[in-house]
Amino acid sequence: MATNNTITTHANSPARPDPAPISTEVTTLTIHPWIDPLVDDVGHDPRSCYVEQFWLGILGPTATWLLRRLVTTLERHPEGCELDLGATASAMGLSFTVGRSSPFSKALQRIVMFGLAHPLPGGALAIRTSVPPVGHRHLRRMPEAVQRSHEEWITRLPASEDFARAHHIGQAMIDAGDEPSMIEHQLRSLHVNSTIAAQVAENFTRLASDATSP
Repeated sequence: MATNNTITTHANSPARPDPAPISTEVTTLTIHPWIDPLVDDVGHDPRSCYVEQFWLGILGPTATWLLRRLVTTLERHPEGCELDLGATASAMGLSFTVGRSSPFSKALQRIVMFGLAHPLPGGALAIRTSVPPVGHRHLRRMPEAVQRSHEEWITRLPASEDFARAHHIGQAMIDAGDEPSMIEHQLRSLHVNSTIAAQVAENFTRLASDATSP
């Protein structure tokens, strides 16, 4: 019978503590959102097109999908929750064993290694719910075409307040009973930047899909 070796702690500070590395000898893990205003204001949803285009090659597909799943879980449990590592791995089609050798454990370690999660005292883990822009040291290792694509993305990136306004409009539409598929067209008709309109519509479509998933 598995023993719960995790201790629930809170991740409400942007300051990163310096606890022991994440344990790989447990079968459950308590996760919390990593609230970091400096990153949250300029970051990207882990399930966004930005992360798929520019972080996927850095993290690898398994770690990227794991991060997305963790963030979706934290949307449902913003106060934090306990994660059954074996069940989570199985749901992703991965094997899990205690230690560092399983694909699932390696993916979890990569999320920590690239600064998208950090261990908390007591064995819990804080997960970034907003992914920072790719840093220069990673960008310079990417193919030139990807570097150019990233530069174009950054130059057309809309202001955060415009995104917030579009999100509020989208949420109002959902609250009024509109389908997520209607959001992008409506935002464009209100002269919202096309990049924002597409991203906001994608976010609401994904949330609707997650809500109906078993």
